[in-house]
Amino acid sequence: MVRQGELFGDPMGPGPAPAAQPLLRHQLTRWQSRLAEHQAPLFAGLGTTAVQESLLQGVGQPRWLFNPLGLQPQPLSFWRGAPPLVQGAALYFVMDQPEALEYPLLLYVGETARAEQRWKGEHDCKAYLAAYGDALQRAGLGTRLSIRFWCDVPAQTRARRQLEQALIRHWLPPFNKETRGRWATPFQA
Repeated sequence: MVRQGELFGDPMGPGPAPAAQPLLRHQLTRWQSRLAEHQAPLFAGLGTTAVQESLLQGVGQPRWLFNPLGLQPQPLSFWRGAPPLVQGAALYFVMDQPEALEYPLLLYVGETARAEQRWKGEHDCKAYLAAYGDALQRAGLGTRLSIRFWCDVPAQTRARRQLEQALIRHWLPPFNKETRGRWATPFQA
């Protein structure tokens, strides 16, 4: 059976694309739970210090275990303070603490040579965070977003990026481009 097209369609072509349906509460909590299934055991196995030696020194694993919870949480607007709270080379970690979960969600790992400048301008992660926060708000779920800085990192860009990549492979944060496909990140900028 052939369907008949619109008789009085728009002569200029199709209209604007239909608006995306908002994500539902159960879809968002299921997405958060999937991420937590991977990350919660990693958090649970750590102590309270930021960096500690690892007993598991297998192939491809770093010599240390990193605990981002050992770093001081700051608001995402940290850079608006004067003087800047952080400066120079750093790795940074964007996290959310959903009320229903025991451990936070590590959403993004980044590196920078200038922590005081990196978050001021355009940044893909900021767009994802805005879409994430908007989706949660529409579904009646709250966010408790924070950013944490690890400033005791190599000043050399190559070494710092290697450390960043090792942490991304370990934690699999969903807003990093390397892992977006794994988590089917539903938040569009």
